[in-house]
Amino acid sequence: MPVAASIAIAVVALIHVYIMVLEMFLWTHPAGRRAFGLTPAFAAASRVLAANQGLYNGFLAAGLLWSLLPGSPAAIAPFFLGCVIVAGVFGAATASRKILLVQAMPAAVALALWWLA
Repeated sequence: MPVAASIAIAVVALIHVYIMVLEMFLWTHPAGRRAFGLTPAFAAASRVLAANQGLYNGFLAAGLLWSLLPGSPAAIAPFFLGCVIVAGVFGAATASRKILLVQAMPAAVALALWWLA
């Protein structure tokens, strides 16, 4: 895999690790509430749902990091990047357009770099 594609995939994975930490561990803390624009009451009420959502973001990160390992199956990177793109488009349509820029766009760039290889 070319270096540019590997770097882009690593960036997408790190974004999802960051999102996982925000959702699983910092949801009710000031940093988590600020990142998602939450009131303390809403953050407290939705904490369990956010932790579950964060776990899924961790799975996306794990799959992307797996794709960077030597000998990983060739189809792993585009599969997980596609999952991120679909999740980002769905999130943009249902929650916030910002998700399109934060999640889907970096994954689309990484997928394009992978595809051009």
